[in-house]
Amino acid sequence: MIDRDVLRTAIALIVGALAVIFDTTITSIALPTLVQALHSSLVTIQWVSTGYLLSLGVVIPLGAWAQARVGGKRLWVIALAVFLVGSVLCSLAWNAHSLIAFRVVQGVGGGLMLPLMSTLVMQAARGRNLGRTMAVIGLPAVLGPILGPVLGGVILHWLDWRWLFWVNVPFCVVGIVLALRLLPDDPPTDRVRLDLPGLALLGPGTVGLLYGLSNVGRHGGFGRADTLVPLIAGVVLTAAFAGRAIRARGGALVDVRLLRHRPIASSSAMLFLSGASLYGAMLLLPLYFQESRGASVLTAGLLLVPQGIGSLLSRGLTGRLTDSLGARPVVTAGFLLVGLATVPFALAGPHTSEVWLLTALLVRGFGLSVVTVPVMAVAFLGLERSEVPHASILTRIAQQVGGSFGTAILAVILAATHSFDKAFWWAVGFTGLALLLSVFLPGRPAPTPAPAAPATAAAR
Repeated sequence: MIDRDVLRTAIALIVGALAVIFDTTITSIALPTLVQALHSSLVTIQWVSTGYLLSLGVVIPLGAWAQARVGGKRLWVIALAVFLVGSVLCSLAWNAHSLIAFRVVQGVGGGLMLPLMSTLVMQAARGRNLGRTMAVIGLPAVLGPILGPVLGGVILHWLDWRWLFWVNVPFCVVGIVLALRLLPDDPPTDRVRLDLPGLALLGPGTVGLLYGLSNVGRHGGFGRADTLVPLIAGVVLTAAFAGRAIRARGGALVDVRLLRHRPIASSSAMLFLSGASLYGAMLLLPLYFQESRGASVLTAGLLLVPQGIGSLLSRGLTGRLTDSLGARPVVTAGFLLVGLATVPFALAGPHTSEVWLLTALLVRGFGLSVVTVPVMAVAFLGLERSEVPHASILTRIAQQVGGSFGTAILAVILAATHSFDKAFWWAVGFTGLALLLSVFLPGRPAPTPAPAAPATAAAR
């Protein structure tokens, strides 16, 4: 069973995180609507998503330093408040450029929240029942890409586009109240200096990777200058940061030496590939239903609901199996399910039974949840409390870049071949590669003794 204090922490974090997760996926399907409403071009409006994504890339590496300086609880409330302000400003935007600027503000709050969420709940769990804990805390990450398009389709069908951002407000307000009431006090731990040289390398490096990948789907693909140059610069800067951080004795912005720890290294690789499989396929599935089967935006979103139901059905079981069997067999079975459930879309024709495809989506959602829970949990095995924030950042960056990579590759394939079946076969290939690499994940975990009660608590 999950400890009561851990569950209280998880509930407080989930409510606030839902605003960030849903916002990302809701906005992605609204770009054509925003073009018309703001009298702009698609090239400009795409920066509504790109600007947010790049803002995330700059801020995510700051998570460990900011938590040490401010404290986890206070940082969460501040980040959620920034996201709330950004959401309100987005709803009041008067043109495309103001909306893009306000999305950057949102990205600052979201970039702090995403890794901090995992950090706070894993620190509260103190190494116990990681699978069950991650099954709870990872719920927004699984449901967001699946249910977000449905919520976005409903809003765009019946309401004004500004409600895409007003819908965040109740999540943010309730999330702040719950955080103040339920999160344990977490004062600053260290007056550590900000690693400015490291930030100057990793921030632009992450931005270069994400920006380059975001341009791959345009005409010219990887041959475009605005794709190739940022990608090369991103790889060089990120590698330079890693080399500098490895040589540093301490105080690096992100402790990449933790990648020597097998669970973190294998988890990061799996999150990269699962991000490619999840977000890449989430690009294909709505387009497939709209372009190949003539569904509207709202109908396409509703057709993805079985995938969300499948994710919900497997979470409790996955958490228990991860804690008892270890990550390796659970993840292997999950990737096998995801791959098999994607094959029907690669083989589908215009007259393929819709019931058959919806059943495949149900199984696919089940498999995605089976993969995500243990892969996210395994990264935190055997870590000290001070190492958890750095592990959260490493895994978050891996998932973010993996999602961008998968989306970019499948967009290029779809644009070049005009064939959904070939694109879906590539999605199956991502899953197959992840299946092969899952053998490097740790096996059955050793029992973790319950930590002794803190001296202050004993004294009381």
